[in-house]
Amino acid sequence: MRVTLLTHTPDPERAIALAARVCYSKEPPQDIAPEKARKLIRELFARGHESVLEHAFFSFLLEGISRVTSHQLVRHRLASYAQQSQRYVDLGEASFVCPPSIAEHPRAKIVFDEVMAHALEAYEELCRLGVAKEDARYVFPQAVATNIVVSLNARELLHIARVRLCRRAQWEVREVVLRMIAEVGKVAPVLAEIAGPPCKFGPCPEGEKGCGRPWGIP
Repeated sequence: MRVTLLTHTPDPERAIALAARVCYSKEPPQDIAPEKARKLIRELFARGHESVLEHAFFSFLLEGISRVTSHQLVRHRLASYAQQSQRYVDLGEASFVCPPSIAEHPRAKIVFDEVMAHALEAYEELCRLGVAKEDARYVFPQAVATNIVVSLNARELLHIARVRLCRRAQWEVREVVLRMIAEVGKVAPVLAEIAGPPCKFGPCPEGEKGCGRPWGIP
């Protein structure tokens, strides 16, 4: 997979901090130094005052992820999505995402590759028979790779990180979100710092269903 930060609010941390200052100031806020902005964001996050995070926006291009993972992402309805269309894009050279648990098992990998090859052959044959791509695509498994643009504000990004960076989340969506956070960290380090599952900041809410390992323990 490849995760690219396409665009973002200019100086996201400054935008968040200035929005926060409006809430507590009689006059329009003056500019704020980067370190003061980060300190303020940390304090707001610790207090649970996250609405001001909605003033910073990010757009990502996610390439080569499976339909399994794209289906998980679009459940986060406060984000916006533009996904590669299987109705209009010819998938005759489609690629497939293979889970590590299958790739590391020789016999399982053979089974997986055979199924993917048969699906691709069936798709191409249906297209040759005159079936529309939008109907021929029905033979594809969820492993088929896709590209998708995801746009969201920082508050929703942190929500997704809470849910999808948990060790109980599926491996691929977890990796996608880890890379999204890494990209954000290049332009807004404090947002990457405060992003993570609940166990990064306190006790795990999953109780007996938790993984039993504190944040930072492999």
